[in-house]
Amino acid sequence: MHTKPLLTKYFAKMTGAGRSPLKVSLRTALIGFLGGFLAIGLLAYLTDLTSAIWLMAPFGASCVLAFGVWEAPLSQPRNIIGGHLVSTTVGLLLFHLFGSSYWVIALGVGLSITFMHLTRTTHPPAGANPIVVIMSGSSWSFLLYPVLIGSLVIVLIALLLNNLDEQRHYPKFWF
Repeated sequence: MHTKPLLTKYFAKMTGAGRSPLKVSLRTALIGFLGGFLAIGLLAYLTDLTSAIWLMAPFGASCVLAFGVWEAPLSQPRNIIGGHLVSTTVGLLLFHLFGSSYWVIALGVGLSITFMHLTRTTHPPAGANPIVVIMSGSSWSFLLYPVLIGSLVIVLIALLLNNLDEQRHYPKFWF
């Protein structure tokens, strides 16, 4: 008899609590465009210019956070750089210990979420890093480039571009 009220209460949580709090702003959209264009453009150009890979797909999502919702805790430099480093390290460690089985990929994502949370470096785009690392069979140099250098490029451009706008103050915190 208690099952029905518990299930009803459980599913009632999924109905939502109103409308999206996100606001439409042409200024934010334009800064987002420019930031994403500059950061990804520079990393793609470096990839074309050299024999190294400077770009990975999760950086596109990092740009959405860094330039679109710059004030959010998960968009701060600590989270962008730290989240990418933590999750990539997890992915590399698991890949080099256990290979690329489905369970290694799943474990990589789960452990990345755990360790980003425990280190206060949660950055949602970095949750994809173990998938990228394990499926591509990356070497440890992947941690330096594209991960560290790429995340530093995004943060540097975010620092320069976001603070050109009088209404923005980036970062909100470093540590």
